[in-house]
Amino acid sequence: MFGLTENALPQGDLIKDSSEATFMADVIETSREVPVIVDFWAPWCGPCKQLGPALEAAVTAAKGRVKMVKVNVDENQMIAGQLRIQSIPTVYAFWQGQPVDGFQGALPGSEIQKFIDRVAGMAGDGGLGEALDMAEQSLTEGDALGAAEIFAAILGEDPENPAAFGGLVRAHLAAGNLEQAEAFLAGAPARIAQAKEVEAARAQIELAKQAANAGPEAELRAAVAADPANNQARFDLAVALNAAGKVEEAVDELLDLFRRDREWNDGAARAQLFTIFDALKPQDPIVLKGRRKLSSMIFA
Repeated sequence: MFGLTENALPQGDLIKDSSEATFMADVIETSREVPVIVDFWAPWCGPCKQLGPALEAAVTAAKGRVKMVKVNVDENQMIAGQLRIQSIPTVYAFWQGQPVDGFQGALPGSEIQKFIDRVAGMAGDGGLGEALDMAEQSLTEGDALGAAEIFAAILGEDPENPAAFGGLVRAHLAAGNLEQAEAFLAGAPARIAQAKEVEAARAQIELAKQAANAGPEAELRAAVAADPANNQARFDLAVALNAAGKVEEAVDELLDLFRRDREWNDGAARAQLFTIFDALKPQDPIVLKGRRKLSSMIFA
């Protein structure tokens, strides 16, 4: 009915070994076209033997939306030194020639999948067909009901279409039906429950619930001004700013909080930043700028 099409997969190897001689071409230059994750490992590293195959499986399943490069730190000590690799396994994600995300140590499969989806999403959603474009346009123009009807029709033909599923959740939110959005999201098919489009809808629900309980912006600004070290007030201010549509200001406050104390409240600032980033489109300037600043702090 809708004539949905799938992008052709990029040519070339999805997974390759790299060296100091080829790192620029394999990672920096390639990442200008498609996100690249780099797995720093060594043959003697036990956790590396667990993480590597899991990463490779997730990258293969992403069907060209992300590539993977493996770097043996024993054989490429100069690269490891330049990127300050202090323990392995360490994984960095590169996009547009810059490190934009990463983690250390082995992760469970669900977290690996979230990481791959997050990184792959940085290159955009890749075109989802005329029907999805129509639904998104309706949503942008404020026609939540019309968007919901189109998303529902797509799901009638393809019940596991993650973009349509996430879109229908967002349409319910736009119509003010928070409970209905939550209930629908709870029934997401297992195969797409961690898809980036569904995660975006989940993040928007979380932010909508926070907005309902946001404190008064003026009072919170005054509290932060009176005591810049009041982390809770700064966090609450970020929530209030985001609820008021001042998303970039909210991101700036959370980045400042992360800079001051990245471990505060079990890393609440970083978690909130990722919730905001997930709720926005991957190529939103606020997301790109915020991720760059956050990664510069993480990898400093």
